[in-house]
Amino acid sequence: MPHKHLSRFVLLPELNLVSWEKSAPGINACRARKISKFEICPKCAKPSQTVYDTRKVKLRDAPIRGTDVLLTVEKRRFYCRSCKRPFTEPLAGVKKGRRTTERYRRSLLWAYENFSDLTKVRKAYRCSNWLLYSAVYEHLRLNVKRHLNYPWPKTIGIDEHFVSRRRGFREFATVVIDYNHKRPRELVLGKSGGELKVALQHIPGRENVKQVVLDLSDGYKTFAREFFPNAELVADKFHVLRLLTPSLNRRRKGITGDVRSNPVRRLLLVNRNRLEYFKRLALDRWLEEHPELRELYWWKERMHGFYRIRGYKHASRALTRMTDQMAASQLPEIKTLRRTLTKWRNEILNYFKTRLTNARTEGFNNVAKLIQKRSYGVKSFENYRLKYLNATA
Repeated sequence: MPHKHLSRFVLLPELNLVSWEKSAPGINACRARKISKFEICPKCAKPSQTVYDTRKVKLRDAPIRGTDVLLTVEKRRFYCRSCKRPFTEPLAGVKKGRRTTERYRRSLLWAYENFSDLTKVRKAYRCSNWLLYSAVYEHLRLNVKRHLNYPWPKTIGIDEHFVSRRRGFREFATVVIDYNHKRPRELVLGKSGGELKVALQHIPGRENVKQVVLDLSDGYKTFAREFFPNAELVADKFHVLRLLTPSLNRRRKGITGDVRSNPVRRLLLVNRNRLEYFKRLALDRWLEEHPELRELYWWKERMHGFYRIRGYKHASRALTRMTDQMAASQLPEIKTLRRTLTKWRNEILNYFKTRLTNARTEGFNNVAKLIQKRSYGVKSFENYRLKYLNATA
């Protein structure tokens, strides 16, 4: 009989090793039994010592040094005299009806996190697709419940990203980022207010949210105002600064053609303060020949200068002065920009109170893109959600 400490190290805690042999290349077969004076009846919770039969159950345990372990456990059948029903003794580490140990299923989760794809995990562990997927996503589901079981934080960020294309329609997912714990709080399929309310209503503590950072989306704006009554909405700085970027590119294409490598493209879009003196001089000389493009460019620079202001009151006066001056412009792009700035005035100015941006949310969107590339696309959104929330928890 092997040493009892060795058997507990190799096997489950309640098993005693009977024999150990190598049945095939890369496979270890062992026999074990459970020894106890009595067992508790699962029906009436009373102890029973009456054993009338034994059964052999084959289990798969976690590999040891790259070799599979197949367990053959002799389980006893007890008879409960109180409820007059038979039952099979339970085994710690193995759920009822399963032929794999929890240790084996946890090893599948470890392989999932460290292997490049699930196909390699299936070949390394010699298991079926059904067993691999059920074990992995069961543990992912438990991890999500374990780490994301707290109420709403003080500050959150909202943004969307592309998920898949089905029947000619593009599907988007909305990610809600917890700024206080620096992790995603939830991932929802869709970006409409109704879909978000249904998917997020189970999370308690909506009154705890004080700041919501979002891009210039009317749908998110309406949803955040209704769903988080005590929150201030903060418009993302990056999305405000890029409002004139499409107009600048369109006007520039009409002059230089659609050439992304044209050096003028970068000079127009980059912040003027980051340009060298001679590059600024060359750009100014080129813009003198195109007055409409020059006007767009200088309004873009006014927007950058606006975000360099310190203080809420100074920013409020500067935004009022800027929108009043935009009213005198004849360009349709500037008129559209003025309407947008007026519509989002409070949300834009809230940035100067909190200095919050959606940069953290965009970073987690990049994680979502990496998961999609590694999975070669998204077929099941629920599985994609579990992967995403576990990868960033």
